[in-house]
Amino acid sequence: MIKAENLTKCYGETLAVDKLNFEIKMGEIVGLLGPNGAGKTTTMNLLTCYLPATSGTANILGFDIHENSLEIRKRIGYLPEDNPLYEEMAVYEYLDFIANLRGLHGVERDNRIKEIVTVCGIKEVISKDIGHLSRGYKQRVGFAQAILHNPEILILDEPTSGLDPNQAREIRELIKELKKEKTVILSTHILSEVKAIADRVMIINKGKVVADGTTAELEQMVLGKEKIYVKLEAAESDVVPSLLMVEHVEHVKLRDKEGENIFGYEIQAGKGVDIRKPLYKQIAKEGWPLLEMRREIASLEDIFQILTRENAVKEEAAGKTV
Repeated sequence: MIKAENLTKCYGETLAVDKLNFEIKMGEIVGLLGPNGAGKTTTMNLLTCYLPATSGTANILGFDIHENSLEIRKRIGYLPEDNPLYEEMAVYEYLDFIANLRGLHGVERDNRIKEIVTVCGIKEVISKDIGHLSRGYKQRVGFAQAILHNPEILILDEPTSGLDPNQAREIRELIKELKKEKTVILSTHILSEVKAIADRVMIINKGKVVADGTTAELEQMVLGKEKIYVKLEAAESDVVPSLLMVEHVEHVKLRDKEGENIFGYEIQAGKGVDIRKPLYKQIAKEGWPLLEMRREIASLEDIFQILTRENAVKEEAAGKTV
């Protein structure tokens, strides 16, 4: 089990992680979502004991990050976002080097390397220099080093970043295979990836967890939020301020363009409010040709945007009241 309690990290006056509290059960795949600078990578660095926490703590497999960091590192496999590899080494030479660092020797080392080479699908490049490999194969070598010592927990930071669709799919399948015997925490910007892999999603914004649950549970959090798509023949500069004047409208966003002066807009309203009639009246009042209006179902991307936006609004309101 992984349990964080008021986990906090400051870089000088910058608060990167703000009193995080969460638990992760063994055998779960948990996806960390959040905008750039949200604190995902810093959270991973704290859990792997790569960075010390400013305050608070985390308990991993019964060990405290402050008092037992070496014990934790023995039990965690980590693949950073930049996947640092010794590119002048051949793949086998690199894995042999990592095995020695991890305390694997003799027959145990040889058997483990052979097993991992098969699991990660790098047998055909085992003798090649890492610097000559494609990005996809380099990522597989990074996975190999992360799981070589058979850790109970695997932490992956943007594991498919920069890969083409086929390479990314292969890496996702590899993660699913690892789920059978490991707990996996992964950060990503690809929302469809989280939905395909993760059992659970934690959304982090400005160093805080703003949502935590399965995709279905997150959908329940925003269930009832009215989302309307309209296509109008009107200038964007006129439409957005006008539609924001409609009661219960919370957000208006330009989504697409068709032709010279035809635009599609996404309109967000509060829970349980049907804004179609007042929206139509406002559009008719402005005299804009209405080409399309429809309700839409919230996707994981919508949920992410709604929850992070609501969190930002709450923080701004709190700041004004101080």
